[in-house]
Order: sequence, then structure tokens, then C-alpha cells
Amino acid sequence: MIKTLTLATAITLFTTQTFANETKEKSEITSVGSIKQQWQQEQAVAKLKNVDNKSKNMLRGKTRQQILDLKQHQAIKQTKPARLTANSSSAAHQDTSNSTANMYRSFNIYHAFSQLIEDYDEDGFFQTFSVTFDADVIDTYNIDHANVYAELYLSKNGGDWVHYYTTDNFSIYGESENDEYEVYTTLNQGYISDNYDVLIDLYEVGFSDIVATYSSDDTNELYSLPLESSNYDPDYVEYHSDSHGHGGSTSMISLILLLSLITIKKLTYKFG
Repeated sequence: MIKTLTLATAITLFTTQTFANETKEKSEITSVGSIKQQWQQEQAVAKLKNVDNKSKNMLRGKTRQQILDLKQHQAIKQTKPARLTANSSSAAHQDTSNSTANMYRSFNIYHAFSQLIEDYDEDGFFQTFSVTFDADVIDTYNIDHANVYAELYLSKNGGDWVHYYTTDNFSIYGESENDEYEVYTTLNQGYISDNYDVLIDLYEVGFSDIVATYSSDDTNELYSLPLESSNYDPDYVEYHSDSHGHGGSTSMISLILLLSLITIKKLTYKFG
């Protein structure tokens, strides 16, 4: 009985320590983004595999609210007129320093969708996915062009929106469909197998306020994506152990079964 309790205690301690290590696991993500017309999926995934992940995005891992506060604290007073914003119910911390009479520009994210790309262990949870969105701008003076960038967030099961990527600056033209922006992402570490939602905040370059936002609240295409990081999605590797003597060829599975039988016999002899 004492030996049984000791074994059970050891298993409990090991399981607890493993869970503790997982909860403290550092999150690591690799992402690349570009105007969709500039690449095909195969090229984008190849670029994702070769990207230098040494550069650190200082916003990655912060909550959306933390980033909104940070942008406001770092904002410099602008002399440009304020902009009309789309999806104002979701946009936060809008710049109200200018008179509404000067407002002349309206932004909108027309649509967005996701693609699930790589699931090596075929358990239904993907380590690589993409998000594509089409942002539009309407200007009352017919200058339908703007330079923008986006902040992208993930939320696990309705939790905090956590930042994972900042796009480069890119240009949008009126309601054109040719300026769709696409971000490919591989979750390298720190994301357990679960369902994740996506949120996109659009900013005009040079301004700290959100001009449009789009998320799983607006479309099911960004809702409940089955994701996991690559350390939970191992690639299948086939092992073989070949012997050219009289014993012929022995597979790794046979060797494991043999060792298991020996262990069982020893335990039976010791405790039987």
C-alpha cells in the first residue's frame, strides 16, 4: 500500500509540474503580411517558413485595451481634420479634438475571412492560418486614397483580445477589391488546442485613433477558429530499426511492445 501511494503521489506531482510549466509557456508567433495580389498561398507559406523571427514586436502579447491606452499616451497632437469612423460601436478612443464640422473621410472594413492551412497531426486544430481583409475609404473631396495599417488580435473562448501582429503600412483606394491585405501566421508556441476569435483594428498612418474595426462579432469567418501552436501539432515521423543479422528486421513498435512486456513481468514478479 505504501509503495502504491508513493507511486500515485509521484504521478500527481509530475502532472501538476507539467501543467504549471505549460501555463507559464512563452507565446511565440511568426507572421507575414502583404497585399493579397502580390502573392499566392504557396508563396506566402514559403515566406512564412523563412521569415526571421528575431525582430520583436513590442505590442505582441499585450491586450487590446493596453495597446489603446499606449497609443493614446504616445499620441502627438495633429492638425489634420478628424475622420469619420466605421463600426463606431466597436471602435474605441476616437480622436475628438477637432470640430465635427471638419470631418470629411470615412473608413470601413468591407469584409474579412480566414483560412485554416496546416494541421500536421490531423486532430482538427491548425498551427498555420491566414486572415484576409478589404478596407475601404470614402472621401467627400474625391481623394479616395489613404495610407493605413492594422493591429490583429486573438481571443481564446471569449477572453481578452491579445495582440499578435502589426501590419506594414499599405495603401487603400476607395472601394477597390484590389487592395485586400492578407496575413499568414504560424503559432509556434504557447497556444493550447482551443477555439480562437480574430479582431482587426484599422488605423490611418499618423493617427492614434481606430478608424474601423472588424471581428468575429461581424462575421463567422473570424469566429471560433480551431488553432494550436506547433508544439501541440507534431509532424509525423516514421521510425525504423533494421538489423541485417539472423534476426531480420525489427520495427520500433515491436521493440516498444517487447520492453513493455518485460516491464509488466518484472512488476508482476515483484508485487505478485
